[in-house]
Amino acid sequence: MDRPDPSPRAVALSYDTNDGAPRVVAKGRGLLAEEIIERARAAGVFVHESPDLVNLLMQVDLDERIPPELYVAVAELLAWLYRLEHAAQGAEAGLLANAPSGLLPK
Repeated sequence: MDRPDPSPRAVALSYDTNDGAPRVVAKGRGLLAEEIIERARAAGVFVHESPDLVNLLMQVDLDERIPPELYVAVAELLAWLYRLEHAAQGAEAGLLANAPSGLLPK
């Protein structure tokens, strides 16, 4: 019986509204996966852990759009990220609105 590969895996997606569907822009296992994750976090990109989705996305060639079979799963993830980002922006705006005037950026 085959044992699952314990090395980390990572897939990076990019979405441009002109593309029609997200593209796989980076993917890898082991040290390459760790580097993809580290660079994403350093750039402030959210890292979502979903082994099942990563396994499916690893099958997509680099610079290719995700297949229609993955649209719903990726759309749900993007919608969740959108809500998360806007909630964070709203919280930041609330913090600034309640900050003493000397602390507000000019």
